[in-house]
Amino acid sequence: MAENFARRLEATARRLPDKPALVWDGGALTFAELDARARALADALTARGVKAGDCVALSIGNHWAFAIALLAAWKIGATVAPLDKLLKDDERSGILSDLLPALLLDETCVDGLATAAAGRRSADGGALILYTSGSTGRPKGALLSHAALGLAIESWAGPVMALTQADVVLATLPLAHSFGLNGALLAPLLVGATVALVDRFATDRVLDAIRRHRATVFPGVATMFRRLLDAPELGAADLGSVRIAVSGAAPCPWELAERWRNRTGIRIVRGYGMTELFRPISYQAADPTESPDSIGWPVPGVEIRIVDDELWIKSPSAMDAYVNAPDETREVLVDGWFRTGDLATVSAEGLVTIAGRKRERILRGGYSVFPPEVEAVLLTHPAVAEAAVLAVPHPELGEEVAAFVALRPDSRATPDELVAHCRERLAAFKYPRRLVVLDSLPKSPTGKVLKGKLSQMS
Repeated sequence: MAENFARRLEATARRLPDKPALVWDGGALTFAELDARARALADALTARGVKAGDCVALSIGNHWAFAIALLAAWKIGATVAPLDKLLKDDERSGILSDLLPALLLDETCVDGLATAAAGRRSADGGALILYTSGSTGRPKGALLSHAALGLAIESWAGPVMALTQADVVLATLPLAHSFGLNGALLAPLLVGATVALVDRFATDRVLDAIRRHRATVFPGVATMFRRLLDAPELGAADLGSVRIAVSGAAPCPWELAERWRNRTGIRIVRGYGMTELFRPISYQAADPTESPDSIGWPVPGVEIRIVDDELWIKSPSAMDAYVNAPDETREVLVDGWFRTGDLATVSAEGLVTIAGRKRERILRGGYSVFPPEVEAVLLTHPAVAEAAVLAVPHPELGEEVAAFVALRPDSRATPDELVAHCRERLAAFKYPRRLVVLDSLPKSPTGKVLKGKLSQMS
């Protein structure tokens, strides 16, 4: 059996007991203090009847209590299921009904709310159950082992971000989601770097945290980088300590990465990942190579293949299964290969380019239209901040191309103007015939556009 990840973090605490592990506005915890508090909570959970194999759910935001609860549960061999604090009551109830955890912990930790003991479900020694965002369907819980977690965190800390003890990593991504949990919390703690917690993303709070804590690494999503570029306070901000930014979750378009670097001088290390696979494909911090259309190379230990234009991935950090969903598990896991559902190509140099989602491919009158291509053209319009493209039913063509956009602050553009912009730059079968301008696009907490909600608007 693989080593419990908590043991590895205990080793860091023994090596660097007095080094700051977590810092935030008004407080800090050293590695020794973090470990001691986690041990105390582990004892309290054991007294409450939580045991190895139980599932413990966390409803905690970007707060020092999240790290303590996570480590405490692992110390007693429990499986942790982080839940986003922004979930609506019905959304959270649905996930809890699926999980049947032994305990639900909030920020008060020891005073967490216990579910009925009769409802306990064993998670068989897994490390994590991470729920997918549900951007195109109902959320599913991906069960990940300690072995998968350990190898993934080594990859994050090593080739992806090249972390050292000297780094200070900004944690404004939601820690309840894969990117924030792994890239902004666990990878820094593993190597002895410091995590600077920001409880919620706001441009002024993030820029102030970077300045105060001298953050060196900024993991974020495309929406965050866009909002910062549009923020008036960016011009006077002190970003001199930041050596790299790292994008994840929703794809980071090349035009955004280029605009960010031109404005700030900071490279965004782009990559590709998902809840079920952590980050199997990425550019690397120590390698300056960039290709505008591609998302990077497979990280060490990961294999890829293209089957009927679909990207399949074999990774030692893949999930074991979806919780309570054997049919859906069999749909995506085939002889150790994970079927991503993404259409992709691989260059002679091994660079991977994503064309779009297999299920999102629009079949318009016999022609294939891939939403990312249309979205990229819309984003070249100076007034467009965000764009999402999807299929809508059409009585003759089968499907039609529909677009939803949000504009930059103080910008104006009519739907007809934006359609014309696309028509000038795309083949006749590709440009959207329907375009809706919204104040903002509906998104998950990690910045993924919820196309299911947009589809309901159409």
